[in-house]
Amino acid sequence: MKKITTTVLAVVLTSSFALVNAQKVKDTIKTQNIGEVIITGALGIKKKADAITNAQQIVGTKELNQGSAPGVTQALQGKVSGLQISNTNSAVDPSYKIILRGSKSITGNNQALVVIDNVISDAAILNALPPEVIENVNVIKGLQGAALYGSQGVNGVILVTTKRGTKSEKIQFNLTSSVEVTQGFKFPNIQKRYGKGVQDNSYSNDDFGGTNYVPWENTSWGPAYTGALGGQYVPAGLPQPGGGFIYEKYAPVDDHFSKFFTNGVSYQNGLSVNVGGADSYAFMSINRLENNFVVEGDQLKQNNFLFKAGKKFGKLRVDGQFNFLGRVVDKTDSGLYDDLLQMPSTNDIRKYRNSGISGYLTAYSTNPYWTIEHARFNSTKEYLSGLLSLEYEFNKNISLSYTGNLSLNKVEQNNHNDGSTGIIKYSNTGVPFLDANTLNAFGSPDVTAYFYNRTYNDRKYYGDLMLNLNYDLTSDINLKLNLGNNIQDSQSTARTFGGSGLYVPGWYNYNNVSNPALYADTSVKEDGGYMDNYTVNNRVIAGYANLDLAYKDYLFVNGTFRYEKSSVLTYNQADGTPTNKAYPYYSAGLSFVPTKAFNLGGNVLNYLKIAPSYTRVGNTSGIATYALNATGTIPTGYPANIPSYILNTAFTNPDIRPEYVNTADLNVIAGFFKDRLTIDASIYQSTTEDLISNIVPSSASGLTAYRDNIGKSQMKGYEVNVGLVPIKTQDFTWNLNGFYSSSKTKLVELNSGADRVALLTYTTPSIGIAGVVGEDFYSIVGTSYRRDPNGNVIVNASGVPLQNSGTSILGSVNPDYTIGINTAFKYKGLTLSAVAEYRKGGKFVSFTKRLLAFTGGLEETADQDRSGGYIVPNSVQFINGNYVANTTPAYSPDYGGVTTFWTGSAFRNVGENLVVDATFFKVREIALSYDLPKSVLSSTFLNNISVSLYARNPIAIYAKSNRNFGDPESSTSSGNGGGIADTNQYPTTRTFGFKINANF
Repeated sequence: MKKITTTVLAVVLTSSFALVNAQKVKDTIKTQNIGEVIITGALGIKKKADAITNAQQIVGTKELNQGSAPGVTQALQGKVSGLQISNTNSAVDPSYKIILRGSKSITGNNQALVVIDNVISDAAILNALPPEVIENVNVIKGLQGAALYGSQGVNGVILVTTKRGTKSEKIQFNLTSSVEVTQGFKFPNIQKRYGKGVQDNSYSNDDFGGTNYVPWENTSWGPAYTGALGGQYVPAGLPQPGGGFIYEKYAPVDDHFSKFFTNGVSYQNGLSVNVGGADSYAFMSINRLENNFVVEGDQLKQNNFLFKAGKKFGKLRVDGQFNFLGRVVDKTDSGLYDDLLQMPSTNDIRKYRNSGISGYLTAYSTNPYWTIEHARFNSTKEYLSGLLSLEYEFNKNISLSYTGNLSLNKVEQNNHNDGSTGIIKYSNTGVPFLDANTLNAFGSPDVTAYFYNRTYNDRKYYGDLMLNLNYDLTSDINLKLNLGNNIQDSQSTARTFGGSGLYVPGWYNYNNVSNPALYADTSVKEDGGYMDNYTVNNRVIAGYANLDLAYKDYLFVNGTFRYEKSSVLTYNQADGTPTNKAYPYYSAGLSFVPTKAFNLGGNVLNYLKIAPSYTRVGNTSGIATYALNATGTIPTGYPANIPSYILNTAFTNPDIRPEYVNTADLNVIAGFFKDRLTIDASIYQSTTEDLISNIVPSSASGLTAYRDNIGKSQMKGYEVNVGLVPIKTQDFTWNLNGFYSSSKTKLVELNSGADRVALLTYTTPSIGIAGVVGEDFYSIVGTSYRRDPNGNVIVNASGVPLQNSGTSILGSVNPDYTIGINTAFKYKGLTLSAVAEYRKGGKFVSFTKRLLAFTGGLEETADQDRSGGYIVPNSVQFINGNYVANTTPAYSPDYGGVTTFWTGSAFRNVGENLVVDATFFKVREIALSYDLPKSVLSSTFLNNISVSLYARNPIAIYAKSNRNFGDPESSTSSGNGGGIADTNQYPTTRTFGFKINANF
């Protein structure tokens, strides 16, 4: 093993052994063996890497910052095996869903727990943290390592440790500054054979092969570009506000969707200061981020301030932390992308920048430039967190510690739309393609005005009291015992007011709303939100124990026990007496290092560790607050809108139990050739008992929903991680790390006898996400075509496909496997690094594909000559008891039949047509950095300075069936209804930037 210095520690990774910067803090030890490096785990308990009995992976500050990601979540993408990050909001303020090793609950929370500096936090704060303030991220994938967090740690833990000051009494400054440009790319591929128009003779008597050119259409069902109209300049869109028309060439515009988007420019600057001494330290960081998005006018401004300090007074150690985050977001309605997707390739949207709605290129959708100006979603976020940690050492064997954290989070949203109504009248009958019929009034799309204000406040307190014992029972056996109490108390409030209609456009005040929304209104409002008005209190109280036994430094045993009581399980009995049942959660793990036990370390195999574990932990996230109690609700549709009050008809069984997740895990780590080659493999199986979900009740019960323990699921998975140093000389080093991971969860049974649990359902089209018995979490279910034994689509006598009755399983949203590669080449001060990821399999539903089928932009709509109708490829008819090749065009053998097929229910509303392969390959990061030689800086005040060029997401390759309809990692839902990509999700973006980092 290589000697570990005070500046670099070799840390055992689940994916490989990686190098991370280490600070001269008390728990950092000099060691000859990589297995003795100190790693911070659950509840801040520190252990040697040899003693860890579960799968973990540490990502250090260097790896987090190599691509200069603005937030930690983005910086983790592609770097951790078993970690799946989905983008649930692709706007200027992105949000993410973080899943470790697949889903375990059918309707409960499946996202990994986020812990920052030993205090439970959330994914939103994690994503807002600048990576430069992070010392490392410990991804605890094995549940045995997360069991001390009880029900909250059931999905694994993202454990973040921020930087702290050094022991050096000299004040050190670190300055970082980056500027980057973001571009939208991977816009949907469309057909460029036919342009704007439709089969409509009410506006023109001209005919081009069975269709017409209509200036204000939003569809591409017009004449062929190679026909008589091709290359001519024609009136396009609606009459302009000043009169007349915009004329455009009847020819396809290359990459016409991209013309709307701009290059977003972002700036991020940070300054950190640290100082310390033999018994104290202090660290302060200030970070400023300004993100100008690819949608013009959308902007995020964020300030982050972090201060940490600590000092030892004799036997008492005091550590404190203060963190403030302030964010302002100004963005438009992402629904404009739906309007943009309706644009025929005939049009260049930039020409309609100043046309408003009344002069837009179509009468059937809203001008995105108008939306940018008149529909705004403004929000502010203020997060304040204060932490105090005390530790008193009674002697070398006994200490008592307490960590208390209070965090306050406030989010205020002000959403408005100015609205627009109008009637368009045409008077210029001398314009080509417009005849006397156009004198009739023609309506433009009405846009509803609205104003909504929402305020969300969250207050959380987290406290840990822990007694720590450390004894050598014999010269060979060491015992460490941690006994503790944990309390978490939170309160969340929401207040909403607003409504539709504005008396005076531009005045966004409740007094200006003409149609106020009722507080009890549960429908989706005009801005996509709800009338959130609630006050919710939650509390978790637990006692826990952690036992570590070590024998001769090569055999380690860990056991944990947590007895937890959650307020969501509180209910009142018939006599009014409150009842709350506590539940035990426990785990056991073993770590055995044969190379130490039998002195096996040699020139080939120098390290081997075998670590099996077992965990049983509950999950109560599927139970809503107050769900076990008879709460009231205000019914909708009460006569004459008179307020009323009834008992909630969505009922939860008072005897409901937590979902119990039983997990067996085996982790093996091996190092070869003095760690030039490392292999880390994990295999695991989790069985979830007493799954929580809704059961459809009998209508006679008067209940709308009944929630109970309903079934069982099983997860199986494995990970293989390889680290390799192919070349290492005095001046040149090549590091190569890769992983292969796969995880599958099946719904084993449902107690009710049903075959599925619906999670997200659409009726038009008929498709959705469900848990299906015997199938993977989660399955896409929907309607499908009937097929012959050879898989050919069966059509009727009119050439129209026949559909199966009911719904079919159309695929799983989960990938088959994921491969990740992380490599770095370093020559003296020059470093070239890259991160790439390949994800195979899985499916997602694309509503963009459905929309393009309606507009005639879908490539398949132009695969055949439209004038002759459309014959479904590889289709058959059942004639005289045999299947024969079909030659009958759908509906009719003309252009109209083609339009009817693609715009009607025969294609767009059949679920299987909207399912797309989610396979992708992405280069996550490429970075080229250069550290100036110290000889150059020796006569300056600088200790070191580095400059880097980087790109994030520069290359993305999707499956053949995904014609850039959507990013396979995007998701409409942040819950378990993932696998749906709607038309509000912006296209994939890529970023190119420059960064300078100076230390002095």
